Amino acid sequence: MYKATIGLEVHCELTTKSKNFSMAPNQFSSIPNEHVSTIDLGLPGILPVANKEACEKALFTAMALHCENPDEIIFDRKNYFYPDLPKGYQITQVTKPMGKHGYLDIFVDGKMKRVEIHQLHLEEDTASLEHTMKYSLIDYNRSGVPLIEIVTEPCIESAEEAVIFLEDLRDIFLYLGVSEARSNYGQMRCDVNISLREEGSKTLGTKVEMKNINAFTSVKAAIEYEIKRQSEILDKGEKVVQETRRIAEDGKTYAMREKVDALDYKYFVEPNIPPIPLTEEYLTGLKKRLPKLKLERYLTYVEEYQIGQQEAQVLSKERMLSDYFEEVLSYGADIELTVNFMTSAILSTLNKLEISPQDLWITPKMLCGLITYVKDGKISLDHAKKILYQSIEEKVDPLDLIKKENISQIHDEKTLLAFIQQAMSQNREQVRQYIEEGNVHVINFFIGQVMKLSNRQANPNKSLELIKEELERRKNNEK
Repeated sequence: MYKATIGLEVHCELTTKSKNFSMAPNQFSSIPNEHVSTIDLGLPGILPVANKEACEKALFTAMALHCENPDEIIFDRKNYFYPDLPKGYQITQVTKPMGKHGYLDIFVDGKMKRVEIHQLHLEEDTASLEHTMKYSLIDYNRSGVPLIEIVTEPCIESAEEAVIFLEDLRDIFLYLGVSEARSNYGQMRCDVNISLREEGSKTLGTKVEMKNINAFTSVKAAIEYEIKRQSEILDKGEKVVQETRRIAEDGKTYAMREKVDALDYKYFVEPNIPPIPLTEEYLTGLKKRLPKLKLERYLTYVEEYQIGQQEAQVLSKERMLSDYFEEVLSYGADIELTVNFMTSAILSTLNKLEISPQDLWITPKMLCGLITYVKDGKISLDHAKKILYQSIEEKVDPLDLIKKENISQIHDEKTLLAFIQQAMSQNREQVRQYIEEGNVHVINFFIGQVMKLSNRQANPNKSLELIKEELERRKNNEK
């Protein structure tokens, strides 16, 4: 048996108005070379200027990942020649990255696992290449886009752990608002390093690298295939070759090139960008802007609010939904009822209209008012949801709608009994089934009929009690 050791190098493009070292727009475009400046093209005499917004977002992300921050921002040159690097080098960070020695806690099979982060640094993205059989085309739209690279320690042990880490990391990017992290635009991609060693051995095996994987499903497929491929090689007594591989559409990995030793990039400090001091006051102010992140909210919901794990996961996954939920609670709404509304009516409406919570016409305060009506027994939960849908459609406060239509829950026994008797007179076959066959399922049928006859204003619990009594009374009269 073999144990996998996996490390990830995650690249994520930052959302900024301009590129990392030029004033060219940082926007996705399907038109080649639309957003390009002389700096992006690496023309002679260019002078890059650091992007303040990109630096702040990189530092902000490093703080969210519990990293140590530097006392100054320094950029370095990474020298290598490739067609997607017009200058012949990349401006990146080695001397003092934006963050070091951080971590991200994730849940795997209900247990907490800490994924240690070696460093987070800010650099410029490369141009993109389009290869044909006879030539290659270069699109410089992506060249110079602010890119953070997060390098984990080799502490991940399975494809499942890798995917959970990537999903949680993407959620952090979205929570912080630093990136859209859309893999279909290449905004988030990763390299996977994997090796196998015998169970119980502390000696790491030969590392194989897989480059530029966009989709999380592809990451999972690549790791699982490599574990299988390397296991078969080791079982034969052969050695795994240290190389760079790619994942193909068939889910298999294929060799690109052998990689015996690490390249000598001849790093040195970028001479055209002076060091930028970071004061303790500045870093403290930036840290205060950090929102409560997904894991913290999830634990609060489960441990403090006593919400189920599945519901807590749904409510904490997206920041705007979580903010909306917490604002409803801040007005004093019942937790259990709020969770019910959020995970059913609110989520279904957001999905149907394809909008975010901030675009929803019903405010948290309005929803709290409706929930309070249900809590006080003035209206049924089912009816309240119908009112909510109507309120969203008509853009009317649900409480105004209730008052306008004089909607309130019926508790009076005589009134409820009249509806029950009417329902049973209209459905004698169901009454017979209960009396002669003992079919208790007809009770739920009659609850539905009573709710229909009462325009959903009948108290469901009281109606259930009276329906049972009436059916038993009729059963006894038949004896």
